This record gives sequence, structure tokens and C-alpha cells, in this order.
Amino acid sequence: MTPQQHQADIDAGHWQERLAALAQAHRVPGATLGILRLRPGQDDDVAEAAYGVLNKNTGVETTTDSLFQIGSMTKVWTATVVLQLVDEGRLDLDAPIIDVLPELRLKDQEAEKGITMRHLLTHTGGIDGDLFTDTGRGDDVLEKYVATLSEANQNHPLGATWSYCNSGFSLAGRVIEKITDLTWDQAIQQRLIAPLGLKHTGTLPEEALLFRAAVGHADDGSGSGEESVVPVWAIPRSAGPAGAIVATVADVLTFVRMHLNAGKTAEGTPVLSEGSVVAMAEKHAELPEKHLLGDSWGLGWERMGWDGHRLIGHDGNTFGQAAFLRVLPEAGFAVTLLTNGGNGAKLYEELYREIFAELVDVPVPYPLTPPAEPVTVDLARHLGTYERGSIRQEVLETDDGPVMRVTVTGPMAEMVAVTTVDYSMVAVEDDLFVCQDPETGNWVPAMFYQLPTGERYVHFGARATPKAP
Repeated sequence: MTPQQHQADIDAGHWQERLAALAQAHRVPGATLGILRLRPGQDDDVAEAAYGVLNKNTGVETTTDSLFQIGSMTKVWTATVVLQLVDEGRLDLDAPIIDVLPELRLKDQEAEKGITMRHLLTHTGGIDGDLFTDTGRGDDVLEKYVATLSEANQNHPLGATWSYCNSGFSLAGRVIEKITDLTWDQAIQQRLIAPLGLKHTGTLPEEALLFRAAVGHADDGSGSGEESVVPVWAIPRSAGPAGAIVATVADVLTFVRMHLNAGKTAEGTPVLSEGSVVAMAEKHAELPEKHLLGDSWGLGWERMGWDGHRLIGHDGNTFGQAAFLRVLPEAGFAVTLLTNGGNGAKLYEELYREIFAELVDVPVPYPLTPPAEPVTVDLARHLGTYERGSIRQEVLETDDGPVMRVTVTGPMAEMVAVTTVDYSMVAVEDDLFVCQDPETGNWVPAMFYQLPTGERYVHFGARATPKAP
């Protein structure tokens, strides 16, 4: 049976029960779930569910109209505005960014002259990706932020590999501002939120305060596994285009519905051209490591292959909040999950496995874990220090086995409670390992590889980090 043939109604009550049971099991304080299936000629099949509390300090109940931070899912919204500008003939994806921003200065002269919007939307530009420099709260934050990129390291040569890059989306947001003469926040409001009729979506903290809004939670450090409210709510405004949107599951699904409906609203109003919708979902970049996220990247969209089915989506992580989105275009089907702490990744994995199996007969792949039989590899060639602007990763041989020691550095270190974490490493293949997060127990893949020009890298946490000389 194909996903198109499988038409079981979505039982909201059932998924409410499953959300509650699994969220409790994984210590998630609060969560909302949204499921959408388009049914041509009929009303959409939609179900929403909510569980828990938005804030453990106040006990405010989570409802389906509660706002959560969708984090890096925001990148797809930013990319959508970019493609609107392409539709209007105001931007060329393959023209140098410096044509629009002649003031752009990067450390690497080749990157400065050659980096394009396509590089930014596909995470192949090589600018150090995790520079969360706070440039204030004014409307000029992105202009100021882009000026700081003159000191940013070039993580890899332009287009040489793939490395998740928040900085590139802040730069893309500034391009939007320059072309539209709006702030990025205003562009999102005028070009997406208003046309789509979204009543519970915003980009700024003062907008979220008008509604029931979730706060993040993290392990309180007592050893009990209990979660407490994190001390910081919002990411810097300078990182807005990379992750600042707050929304309800219903509004997220309305945005997704536009992409599933050839760029049109439910009423038929065009928001994005069908050609751009298709282009955003097509393959534009290959991922070096294909186990943590997808196997490739579109223009803003993450791309995944599940048992022969092509999905698109995106996840997001902010301070104590995690968001998940998976879209199966062939079935007009989408699921989003918004959480505010606990082991959101495990909740996503188990809940989505049930949803996709029962509603569209598509199996969700299991994450990479240690092999049943130990694999012997030569660790010596991987030992050493790998470093980029905000992260130092040391591969060490200890009495207890190999360890990946990850240390947060620079301005980012001021935003996290723990700056150094040791991940135990288990070999899967000669160049592929899984590293266990000591807090959650989740396994994170690490792949060691070499560029054609000889530079050695480790791909860990969706980032490519070069080996220090």
C-alpha cells in the first residue's frame, strides 16, 4: 500500500495519549504535536495535541495554541523569502553576495568575492557557522553582525564540503534587508506571516509575550535527572534569520501546507512560485555524514530518504527547546513536534516512528548505534585536535577507551552552562564512530574524512571541523 492509498483518519485522541505517555517517559516538561494530511477535494485532515506545562516554575498548562521556539526550522522560512526575491527577479542565487552587499568583508578573499546565496542556503559557504555574536536589539543588528564576519574564520574552502552554518543565514537575512528595505523581522511578517494568515507566529520576544509561550528546560545538574528552567529565553536578535521564529504547531503546518500546495495558500493565493517550491526541495548539496540528519540538502530544506520515500524537513534547537518537522510530499503529509526540555530527540524518534507507520506506512530509520560485534580500527590517525571558531574537539585515547572531548569556546561559551563534555566513542567502521552524549545517552555519529586537497576533518554534530596542524 502506498502512502497515497493509505487514508486512515487521524485520531487526535489517540495521538494525544501517545504524546503524553512518551513525553512522560522522556522527561519532556511540555510539548505540542501537529499532524497534517492534504485530501484533494476535501477538507485537510489535521490533528493537534498538547501535553504538560510551559514553565515548571509557574505550572502554566501547555495548550495547542501555545507558542514554542521553532529554532532552526526558521531557516526554511528565511530561504522561502529569498526564493520570493528570486521569483521577483531581484536576486540571483548564483551571483556573488558582494554584488548586493559591497560592504561585505570576509577573512578569506576567495570566499569574499565568490560566496553566493546558494552557498548560504545549502551550508557550503565555509564561514564559521556558530558565531552568535550579540549585536544588540536595534533594527541594525544584522548590519552590525555582518560587519563582524570580517574576523570569522573560513572553516573550509568555498564549496569544498558541507558544514551547518548559522552565520550564513544571518548573512542571508541581511541580503533580504538590503533588497527589500525592511528588517528581516518585517520581511517575515509582510511576506509570510500576513499572507498565510498566521495569528500565532512572531520573531521577537515581545511578540511571544502576547500569547502562552514556552520556556526552555534543562537538566538541573543535581544528578536526579530533573529539569529546571534555563536562565536565557531568546537567542540574540542577530541570529534571527537562523532561528528566532516562535509559533504554534497549527501555524507551522499552515506554512508547510503552502509548500505542499505549489506555493499557494488554502484559498489559492500565491506566496511562492511552484518552480521555487520544487527547487527548494531538490538536491543541491551532499552531506559527508548521512546518519545524524539527512543525506542531502535543498535550498533551506533538509532531505531524507526513508525506505525509498523522499522526505524534507528541518529541526531546531534553542535554549532548552527542540523542534522537529518532517514532510512527505508524495502523500501531502507533515508532522511537527515542539518541545521545551527533556530528551526531545527520543520523544521525536519514538513518536514519529508510530505516526509514520500507522498513518502512511513509511518506516522511520533507527539512529546509528554501536555495532553488535566490536569493530577494531586504527585510532591513531584520528587522534588530535580539531578546531573551529567556537568549538574545540579533541580525540583522545584514555584508559576507558577513545573519547571525543568537546569544548565550547568564544562568545558561545557564555550561553551554555557546561562548556566541556566528554563523549565515549565506539567504532562502526574505519572512519565512522558513534559518540555517546553523557547527559541523554543518545548516540551521535562522528565521521573522519579528507578533502581532495588533503585537509583532514571530522564531521560531528552536523559540523565539519578541520584538524589542527
